Amino acid sequence: MGKTKTVKEIKVDVDKCNGCRACEMACSAFHTVPKYSGINPARARVHVVVDELKDVYVPIRAGDYTQSECAGRDVYTINGKEYEECVFCRASCPSREYFKEPDSGLPLICDMCESDPPLSEPLCVKVCGPDALTYQEREEEVSEEEVKQGELEIGLKSLADKYGSQRIMDTVARMSKKA
Repeated sequence: MGKTKTVKEIKVDVDKCNGCRACEMACSAFHTVPKYSGINPARARVHVVVDELKDVYVPIRAGDYTQSECAGRDVYTINGKEYEECVFCRASCPSREYFKEPDSGLPLICDMCESDPPLSEPLCVKVCGPDALTYQEREEEVSEEEVKQGELEIGLKSLADKYGSQRIMDTVARMSKKA
């Protein structure tokens, strides 16, 4: 029998979302440094796509970073209104500003509000009054070689892509001397 891992999921029921954006506020407050010291929805790892005229609200959580834009552009029709594929995309990519840290441009990835001590469920789920967001955990078998990049590794790779490895190493060396 292979190894198992716990898969954490946030399910979205768009029929229940009323567009209150409490999930965005809670997420940005949780990830502010120091924690809960401010609210800035641009730092949230969840964004609510809004079409108020058609009463459509879709919470989208930040996914993995991609270095390039998508090759295809699909169009979705919901209640007679057309939406480009990018609207519902979870990736942080060069073609849009969603899911990027506003000051540094580093990609933001939903971490399910992992903290010490751990929360029973992500904060966006806790504050969702209409229960459009629900949390569940399940066990899944994984292969031995499956390795997921951590946030730090993704952030460093993004910086290396933008500024070059040597510049990052020089900066770290300079910072080490100051400490």
